[in-house]
Amino acid sequence: MAAYNYKASTMDGRIIEGIMEASDDRTVLHKLQDMGYLPIRVGVEGKESFLRKEIGLPWAGKKVRHKDILIFTQELATLLKAGLPLDRSLFILSDLAEKAAMAQVIGAVLKDIKGGKALAEALSAHPHVFPKLYVNMIKAGEVGGVLDQILERLVEYYEGGEELRSYFISALIYPILLAVVGTISILVLLLFVIPEFSKIFVDAGAPLPAPMQVLVGISDVLKGYWWVLVTLGVGGLLALRRFLATEEGRYKWDQRMLKMPVWGNLVRKIEVARFARTLGTLLKSAVPLLQALTVVKEIVSNRVIASTLDSLRTGIKKGEGISYPIKQSGAFPAFAVHLLEVGEESGKLDEMLLRVADSYDREIRTVVKSLISFFEPAMILLMGVVVGAMVISMLMSIFSIQDIPLR
Repeated sequence: MAAYNYKASTMDGRIIEGIMEASDDRTVLHKLQDMGYLPIRVGVEGKESFLRKEIGLPWAGKKVRHKDILIFTQELATLLKAGLPLDRSLFILSDLAEKAAMAQVIGAVLKDIKGGKALAEALSAHPHVFPKLYVNMIKAGEVGGVLDQILERLVEYYEGGEELRSYFISALIYPILLAVVGTISILVLLLFVIPEFSKIFVDAGAPLPAPMQVLVGISDVLKGYWWVLVTLGVGGLLALRRFLATEEGRYKWDQRMLKMPVWGNLVRKIEVARFARTLGTLLKSAVPLLQALTVVKEIVSNRVIASTLDSLRTGIKKGEGISYPIKQSGAFPAFAVHLLEVGEESGKLDEMLLRVADSYDREIRTVVKSLISFFEPAMILLMGVVVGAMVISMLMSIFSIQDIPLR
């Protein structure tokens, strides 16, 4: 038996909190429902560790993240499915919001709804929080009278994106940590250990061995001209940022990314998966195809692939469907094109798009895992060679001290 924290709503909209002992979270949910309460959030008491808690940075509460939108959507879907009115549901969620920024946004949306606006119109007033994809799906749900179902599809969409994002972050933690620790170790040796070690030869009036001269030279450059290196680095980053800020520069950059041997294939799969999942979710939510393509174009970050969507719109207007223009563009893999052709022929394009997204999400995980499996030992080997070469140079210098004549 474990102790579970819970938050629930009564049928009149009152929020209650408490702790309940049960074997699992499902038992807590059933007990709350039997008591006539609407479960909103259930979690294990004391289970969240320090590493899993969010660090309370000063600026953390000022930004609304994808995870905050996911939680909001989950809770709104639960309340609406239970039969609570939209305005009452938003009032409850404004009290439940953990982030002050999210609470302010929900409060503003609630104010607009009470003023007579539709939910989609109220959400569109906050484009930095709710993207066009979200607003268009909500609009389709309101028109079709299936808002609770649309919210559940949005939950599935955001859960898929959050899961993939979490996978990337967890997969990259160790390589990044390894690179940082290795770089710091090398800098400590070059900036502190090597200069002190070279003083032995200076005090003895003996010449430094050739390998040690190289290391001392690198150390002197880093200590004497670090500001030049930092200026060049910052200047290069600013120049690159300015270059990418232009449409032409971003297009050329994305074009080069797609042509890279391994990275280009990974980028293509990520963009195709994002395109397929977004378009499939919109079509499944009864958003018109041409309107959905307009939204998808803003979701796809690679300019080369995004530019092909204009030909899709033209092809659809000509009655060519979606698979033929995609095939002609050459920007999509043959496997994705084949599945889209099957989807069009079977009349299940939305389902096939989601299958394409699921398939490429799995491939992305496999590729990332393979890359990390290669880079981790490669980075260890590189750091080992660099540090080993420095240590060997120091040992050779120590052995050469024996040849220094005594005065």
